[in-house]
Amino acid sequence: MTLLLVWILNAVALLIVAYLLPGITVASFGAALIAALVLGLLNTLVKPVLILLTLPITVVTLGLFLLVLNALVFWFAGSILKGFQVAGFWWALIGAIVYSLISGLLSRLLVQ
Repeated sequence: MTLLLVWILNAVALLIVAYLLPGITVASFGAALIAALVLGLLNTLVKPVLILLTLPITVVTLGLFLLVLNALVFWFAGSILKGFQVAGFWWALIGAIVYSLISGLLSRLLVQ
């Protein structure tokens, strides 16, 4: 039940990001649900491999390269889905940061 609620909250967070940032578009709530699912799968399956492969540059940049990895995963999700589009890398970087903040704030609602 909690997993389903987190998924819906992540979709709502994605809709909020699309509303706030003009470079990110989400076609509908259904597209946001699919995009949240794909982002969750990419963050679970692909991102740990990318972190491991880019560990030296992450250490040299004191972890700031993780922001670039988040942006690349966000941008990749926007490029493979029809209802979710990201205009470019910089929009992906800003969008990934805002999405993480909003998603974290909404997830805190479940804890309290």
